[in-house]
Amino acid sequence: MGYIGKRDSVPIIMDALRRLEYRGYDSAGIAVIDAGGTLAGSKAEGKLSRLAERLNNGEALSGVVGVGHTRWATHGAPSDANAHPHLDCGGRIAVVHNGIIENYAALRARLLELGHVFSSETDTEVLAHLIELHYDGDLEAAVRRTVHEVRGAYALGVISSDDPDHLVFARNGASPLVLGIGEGEMYVASDTPAILPYTRREIVLQEGEIAVVARDGIRLTDYAGSLIARDPITITWDPGSAEKTGYKHFMLKEIFEQPHVIKETLSGRVDDLGNVHLGADLGTIIPERLRTISKIAITGCGTAYHAGMVGMYLLRSLVRLPVEMELASEFRYGDPVIDPTALVIAMSQSGETADTIEAVRIAKAAGSDVLGICNVLGSHLTRLADGMLYTRGGPEIGVAATKTYVSQVTAMTLFALYLAHLRGTADERRLREIADGTKLLPAAVDVVLNTSDEIRRVARKLRKAQSVLFIGRYVNFPTALEGALKLKEISYIHAEGYPAGEMKHGPIALLDSGVPVVGIATEDRVREKMISNLMECRAREAPVIVVANRGDEEIRSVSDHVFEVPKVDELLSPIVNVIPLQLLAYHIADMEGKDVDQPRNLAKTVTVE
Repeated sequence: MGYIGKRDSVPIIMDALRRLEYRGYDSAGIAVIDAGGTLAGSKAEGKLSRLAERLNNGEALSGVVGVGHTRWATHGAPSDANAHPHLDCGGRIAVVHNGIIENYAALRARLLELGHVFSSETDTEVLAHLIELHYDGDLEAAVRRTVHEVRGAYALGVISSDDPDHLVFARNGASPLVLGIGEGEMYVASDTPAILPYTRREIVLQEGEIAVVARDGIRLTDYAGSLIARDPITITWDPGSAEKTGYKHFMLKEIFEQPHVIKETLSGRVDDLGNVHLGADLGTIIPERLRTISKIAITGCGTAYHAGMVGMYLLRSLVRLPVEMELASEFRYGDPVIDPTALVIAMSQSGETADTIEAVRIAKAAGSDVLGICNVLGSHLTRLADGMLYTRGGPEIGVAATKTYVSQVTAMTLFALYLAHLRGTADERRLREIADGTKLLPAAVDVVLNTSDEIRRVARKLRKAQSVLFIGRYVNFPTALEGALKLKEISYIHAEGYPAGEMKHGPIALLDSGVPVVGIATEDRVREKMISNLMECRAREAPVIVVANRGDEEIRSVSDHVFEVPKVDELLSPIVNVIPLQLLAYHIADMEGKDVDQPRNLAKTVTVE
């Protein structure tokens, strides 16, 4: 976070860092140029509250220009010394940095030979010393020379006591930066929620660009120094959407926002006759192109990968095309077989996930069209993709994704319906039936949310489990994967998602009375098979918890607990069935006293490989 204006920067930066802490919370720091023109700062290992305590207890700072940072450690363990900002030898230049400098070791060795002394283990400190090496009175020029020497994906911010009237920021690769425009003051942050209370007007700094930020304006150039003109965009998110508004945790709030998120994702895209309209969303991916594609490849990471898996089943069922799933982190190394006849669908909540962005580059280089599914306007993915389905979820602050999953699956459903109609691969009545069914999803999810207290009672019985197995089949195999991911992310209980039919090929050996099994067995083409699989688990004395439709008495005979959900079309069921699994994970983690919104070792947006 950076600020320049007329007000004291410290409370503004600290407030913004609080809104950004989901990006990293290993350590935090701040540096300002004080009234005497001196660079002063404070840093602390641990969460932002540790830094706030120091600032409130004897390390008071003040200044109208400043930068701050919350860290997710890459080079060097979390510590005071490794926290940002980092200074040059003379204490005149402060640098904050997201990402990785890949050639930092060679640069560091060169600087050591020149007599520079380092005080941390980070790659970031190299930037401060390199800028110092190049500084001859022009901070922008020093930063420009520096970025020409470093390799990697990064966003960096620089202030200098020699130039108290400017901040200099630079970006390369998937490390986002937004420039907020105020009246006589400017803000720079790595994500929009940080600046929502202060301005709705922002410019997104793009790859290979430098921003020189003054109180009265922003000057953009590329790395070569050529000026760039770019109009600001207006952010429509409500500032309150980045607050807890009475909920104990952001994650719980975001779980309960899902009926609204589904409505927003559907809004204007499904008409009263059940027709799906995506024309403007598809950008340059014209209908004629979609009629001739030979296959689809879907890529993403984590929760986005699971949402893409649901989309894979939908597209195979309705469009009858070959569909491949590939983790974005493996896409670039797995020799993907794609060409101009393929369509690649890239899934990312932030639009900045480094592995997903690299997968998109590979797809573009192979001549494939890319459809992005993303939540953030102006993000890196939105600029690379040929078409963009925005999920309209608003800011998601909890590190463990919830409404991201539901909105992405909803968007994939719409695309599958649109493409099936366009290519004439499914009965029109069936397509309208599914499209009409999407309109019932918000109410169905709301019904499940009303069972939260009942799910909490079951969570109390499972909270001490050492391992939990989630099983599903067909479109709800990804639901099992997502349920397991949520539990291990926030409770630190080992959990595994598995296709139920594969249980007898190995995992059934894990089962006994101490390993609960959570199954998804709502009414669909594989329900009878699921019942058989659940009976196999019950025979091994495993406690069985099942997500099933209301009134399903047969399921009760093979389970210890049932999470009832309304019946919806089988192709839409993952959107409803994941809700009790999100709540189960939340309640277990909450009862165990875990930090639900900021689980250990994780960060919301992964902008490093």
